[in-house]
Amino acid sequence: MAKYISKSVEDTYALARKIAERLKGGEVILLNGNLGAGKTTFTKGLAKALGIDEVVTSPTFTFMKEYKGRLSLYHFDMYRAEDEDELYELGLSDYLYADGVCVIEWNKFESVPNPIVIDVKTTGEEEREFDVRGINL
Repeated sequence: MAKYISKSVEDTYALARKIAERLKGGEVILLNGNLGAGKTTFTKGLAKALGIDEVVTSPTFTFMKEYKGRLSLYHFDMYRAEDEDELYELGLSDYLYADGVCVIEWNKFESVPNPIVIDVKTTGEEEREFDVRGINL
């Protein structure tokens, strides 16, 4: 596990860039943390590092948004999902391990083999602590 302290949005983007450089496609990133911890900010930095020019917003009401860049980015927000069955009914499991990268906030899938897991904690007004597992930084 790698621990990373971010003192700004720019620091969070720098971490996202380090991770993006190692992605080849087919990865699933599980983002854990409280509301406002910085999960979507991390995803915005990852999108930018993947060459995505679109504005990235949380897909809270649509469950998933797709963006095209060096790799496709499938950004999931499962906060409002009832359970895993609902996600399968919507066909969202089809995106897992596709050609792009899945970033999942508030994961509801019970089994995700070999994910990259990032736990985000608020440690100050602007400061965040990121614990990263499943990828060498």
